[in-house]
Amino acid sequence: MAKQPRRPGQSIDSGKLDRIVAEGRRNAEQRQQGYREQSLKIHPWVCGRCGREFTRANLHELTVHHKDHNHDNNPPDGSNWENLCLYCHDNEHQRYEEHVRGHEGLGKKEAAPATHNPFADLKAMLGKDDGKED
Repeated sequence: MAKQPRRPGQSIDSGKLDRIVAEGRRNAEQRQQGYREQSLKIHPWVCGRCGREFTRANLHELTVHHKDHNHDNNPPDGSNWENLCLYCHDNEHQRYEEHVRGHEGLGKKEAAPATHNPFADLKAMLGKDDGKED
């Protein structure tokens, strides 16, 4: 059953509002304990590769990269974290995937050698009399 929207002039449920605010604060505190927030507190807001600087306005474009590629390895000193911009982070993961695959890329296989020789009968074709006289 859908809940009816509040009508103008109807009183606000302050208990519900308090619960929403408390839940929002709890969620914010949990996020603060996350590795991204910890890294942003420890490390400068600068991409570790390209040197791009970030402000609060574009901080969402700065990511935390796990140097050993293990997202469960989150030491509190931040030694496994590196702040990277979105572009450098994507590039780092692409390079890592290529390294793991042996630089072969996705499904790349060695091509079979060519067996067709279009010029195999060229001499015979040039030697043919085309029926024209000089």
